[in-house]
Amino acid sequence: MRIIFRTVVIFLIIFVSYVLFIYFGQYTPSEQHENEDVQISNEELPNEDNKKEGRDASQKLPEDGILSLMNKSSEEITAQLGEPDRIDPSAYDYDWWIYQQSEKQYIQIGILNQKVVTVYGIGEEVNVEPLKIGQSVQEVFKTVQITPTLSLEHNGNTYRFELSEEDMNTRPTVKIGEVYVQLYIDKFDGILSSIRAMDAETFIKQRSYEVTYRGELIEPQDVSEEKWEKIEEGSEKQILSITNIMRVRHHVPAVKWDEETSKVAFLHSEDMKKNNYFSHETPSGETLVDRLGEQNIKYEMAGENIAAHYVDGIAASEGWLNSKGHRDTMLNEEFTHLGVGVDELYYTQNFIKTWEQVNLH
Repeated sequence: MRIIFRTVVIFLIIFVSYVLFIYFGQYTPSEQHENEDVQISNEELPNEDNKKEGRDASQKLPEDGILSLMNKSSEEITAQLGEPDRIDPSAYDYDWWIYQQSEKQYIQIGILNQKVVTVYGIGEEVNVEPLKIGQSVQEVFKTVQITPTLSLEHNGNTYRFELSEEDMNTRPTVKIGEVYVQLYIDKFDGILSSIRAMDAETFIKQRSYEVTYRGELIEPQDVSEEKWEKIEEGSEKQILSITNIMRVRHHVPAVKWDEETSKVAFLHSEDMKKNNYFSHETPSGETLVDRLGEQNIKYEMAGENIAAHYVDGIAASEGWLNSKGHRDTMLNEEFTHLGVGVDELYYTQNFIKTWEQVNLH
């Protein structure tokens, strides 16, 4: 009898293991990113009371604001917002339509096959209903339900995304209707900094969290070297705009683009990617001071932020904001100019304060 019982138990263990493997299929890690001196907060996660107050994830998209733009046609976007200031390609198949409407309103709209598949907005004047830029984390948690896992089915494939504690604190994603909305939270001020909305396919392609899946993992198309150059150029300008929105939010003057300093920044991003390291100092011992000197950049003071393996410039910028040292550099009121250099998923910001012109009489 004991032998029969043990045999049944072993059979059940094997059967359950097989079912779990078939159901969850394969596993792939999330977007892995580096941001020197990153500090992870231990902010309070939403409690049960907040969860009860949270909105149902099946709610419809709002009729106003940038979330209402999801799934609209490019013709509808043009009719509503006019022609974009410029169009930047992305590494995820869609093109970014850029709308820099003011120092307090900046929008990126991702268009694929003449349809909106993603939107991003930052600035206190951007309508992000049912939320609000600058809203406290406590109010955000009362408005939407934050959970550590997200499960979805798409084109016959099953995906389960796992959010870490850091993800929950600084960049959780919630589902509103059929749209996935990533919330970028400024953990130092305890407010909603910006939001990014994606359809299911774009959310899967960007893979911002650890994912277990059954079936096929949707990947973006391969990017040619020529297209990467255009993506990088667009990312550099996007980072400048987002940085200035953040500076204005904190009552700090905007910085101006500096072309020569951006070349210095790009060379460092390129060197980090080529030689597979992540540091302000190169393997040969070269520092920011050396790099600026080699290009004859004249400055009174300088600072540098670096990041690697973020999905794009948006994510890198919000990552810098949530790291004390990088944040201090981004929001330093003394800096007057900025150069940004992007090489694929390596990012460098070089801030400088130019010499003040002194008139001699």
